Amino acid sequence: MICVFRKFWPLYSQSPSDRPGASSAGFGGRREATVAAGTGVPTLHSPGAPAAGAGIPGEERPEWLGDPETLLLVEDDAGDVVLVEELLADSGVRATLSWVRSLAEAKQLLRRGTVPGCILLDLHLPDARGMEAVTQVLAAAPGAPVVVLTGLAEESAGLAAVAAGAQDYLIKGQAAPDVFGRAIRYAAQRKHVEQASAALQISALRAEENARLERGLLPTPLIRTGAFETVARYRPGRAQALLGGDFYDVVETSDGTVHAVIGDVSGHGAAEAAIGVCLRVGWRSLVLAGTKAPSLIALLEQLLIAEREGEHVFATLTHVAFPPDRSHVRIVRAGHPGLLLRTVGSVELIEGAGGPALGLVPGLGWDEEELPLPSGASLVLFTDGLFEGRIGPGSQRLGEDGLVDMARDLAASLPAAAFVDALMERTAAAATRHGGVADDIAIVHLRWKAAV
Repeated sequence: MICVFRKFWPLYSQSPSDRPGASSAGFGGRREATVAAGTGVPTLHSPGAPAAGAGIPGEERPEWLGDPETLLLVEDDAGDVVLVEELLADSGVRATLSWVRSLAEAKQLLRRGTVPGCILLDLHLPDARGMEAVTQVLAAAPGAPVVVLTGLAEESAGLAAVAAGAQDYLIKGQAAPDVFGRAIRYAAQRKHVEQASAALQISALRAEENARLERGLLPTPLIRTGAFETVARYRPGRAQALLGGDFYDVVETSDGTVHAVIGDVSGHGAAEAAIGVCLRVGWRSLVLAGTKAPSLIALLEQLLIAEREGEHVFATLTHVAFPPDRSHVRIVRAGHPGLLLRTVGSVELIEGAGGPALGLVPGLGWDEEELPLPSGASLVLFTDGLFEGRIGPGSQRLGEDGLVDMARDLAASLPAAAFVDALMERTAAAATRHGGVADDIAIVHLRWKAAV
């Protein structure tokens, strides 16, 4: 951002020797130049006066939000350096002023990672003039406000600087100290506002992206029958701003079978979430097309391999199908944790036969298992974030056994939503003292409603 200001500069337009009380020492007599430690750049100050930023004993200094801590003057005329330094000293801005004679020196300083609070730029330098100097400074220090200095007879150059991205311009020899100080403060404050606005825009874009991913990962179940109940919950891990790769879906096909899936793509972030969306949409499409498990899982693996960025990316999932006769459920697990079978007064962990995660051993295949379903029973699908939180020092984790114990402690009569919420809250509370839950958590509670 460039901030260039047109101000007025009366007494200090005189040469250093013409000013009352001035001597010929240094660059005007009343100021000396020292070298800032580790920079090789002259830092200007008054002998015997407080250093820039230091308070005068007994003086109550106002807090200026816009005060920059450092200023960089790019100027090859020693007389103009003195004028700027005098203006700064009398303006009330408590900042350290460093000085370089050329654009090359300024670039060298900026390449060291030193970004000044404001840059004062002369348009007539030995190695750059006019808009060339402005353009190069903008490229070298895009995050610093820049005040451009120009002569009275070159007001058109100031206007050209505005057209190139500047906010205003300052005419040498025509600026009062208080207005000069206000210009510096406004420049720094405008930079702060621009950066805050940019950060808000990025945050808004991330929130929009997160919402799109959430709609893809956490869809509305596609169920026509009112005889089946689905309760789903999702909680992002504390370590990422975006959703991770956990996903789920529930779909009823034309024959009355209710199909459900829960999955977890390895890793966290937008790339993993995008793959999760692909797998979830692919799963729904294949189910609606009538593809049977485990062929459906093999096709999802092909989709994963085509979409992933590297061979290290894999995904686990559990696919279940509830036929309309309500007597059993069919299960295919691909590297995913077991599931909970919840009946009146009992909670059991069901694992059974399974196969490898998608993408780990391509083409190996999976088996489908049939499980009897007691009347009124529920299945609870979940991702590993639910039980992998640390609950003790070192690597002590809750684990699947600890999860089952927690589930059994809950009231057997709890309705589905209350059971899922309580289970999620208990596991999170157990990990609170040891860093909290770091991974995403997804839970889906599935059951046929009691016949009326």
